Amino acid sequence: MKPAYTLKDLCLYFLKLGALGFGGPVALVGYMHRDLVETRQWITEDDYREGLALSQLAPGPLAAQLGIYLGYVHYGILGATLAGTAFVLPSFFMVLAIGWAYVEYGGLPWMQAVFYGVGAAVIGIITISSYKLTTKSIGKDLLLWIIFAVLAITTFWFEEEIIWLILLGGVVVWFVKASPSWLRFSTNSWFPVILLQVQTSLEGRLWQIAWFFAKAGAFVFGSGLAIVPFLYGGVVKEYAWLNEQEFVDAVAVAMITPGPVVITVGFIGYLVAGFWGAVVAALATFLPCYLFTVIPAPYFKRYGKHPAIKAFVDGITAAAIGAIAGAVVVLGKRTLTDIPTLVIALATAAILFRFKKLQEPYVILIAALVGIILKVVL
Repeated sequence: MKPAYTLKDLCLYFLKLGALGFGGPVALVGYMHRDLVETRQWITEDDYREGLALSQLAPGPLAAQLGIYLGYVHYGILGATLAGTAFVLPSFFMVLAIGWAYVEYGGLPWMQAVFYGVGAAVIGIITISSYKLTTKSIGKDLLLWIIFAVLAITTFWFEEEIIWLILLGGVVVWFVKASPSWLRFSTNSWFPVILLQVQTSLEGRLWQIAWFFAKAGAFVFGSGLAIVPFLYGGVVKEYAWLNEQEFVDAVAVAMITPGPVVITVGFIGYLVAGFWGAVVAALATFLPCYLFTVIPAPYFKRYGKHPAIKAFVDGITAAAIGAIAGAVVVLGKRTLTDIPTLVIALATAAILFRFKKLQEPYVILIAALVGIILKVVL
């Protein structure tokens, strides 16, 4: 059946999302569901859920992988490539510009004031996005709610997404809702493992950047936020490319710019080795997640409607959304450190819940101004 949209339409949508989509991975996957499934009906609920499940199963940034998969649904490799590129490019150019200003003018002293307001508003945005994802995807299924709760609690308790629990959620629903004897495929056929082998003795800063960020893209599971601890261990502790404050500023840049949070790798790459450092860091991070999405995608689509696979995907989806909900609480605990930030977050959530058509960038702008007033003016 011919899709209800053109490849150009899809690319323009992801360009807009990459340029205006604030709130991190939780909010971004929520926007995709709202815009592409509910409002425009370009993507079916099943295709979206399959994409979300695959994005959670594979390593790499969640939102970027989901965008790549949704591009693949009707337009194959070309659609996946163009959708993913359109999604990443706007925020990449933004962090390049901020990186240039950071280096040229010796830091961004106003950034912490902006982040003070924006960070709190982001918690409100992702709370609403998580709520919508939960109610839409889980419904009234008790088993899915139990899996959701287990992952939400464990993610909050351990402050990380536990991939084997997400996989276990899929297995549990599979065994409960579909006979395992129906499953007629091997994991070797639908989810090939890519082994990235490079010479670790390669010299030169750009080769070091390429190797380190390729590992970050290939072996870090979960949302884009999950990459932050890995990056800290490498760029601050192992290689000493950045100091503590510079790394904090890099994370702040990721949060105050739209698009995938993992785009902070472009900012870090720029600080380490200029323009080409940013390009190499971004390419090395996103290439593995692109491959981990498009290679299994045809097998996932082919077998995704099978009752056993559908049950497995339902379990994975419930577990993934539970992990996202737990991550929201963790982020809130770290970000909402005083009364003003708590008020900003609650006000943001209440406003977005009440005015469902309000665009998030307007809320982000107001929150940034509030942060500057509270931290700089007053």
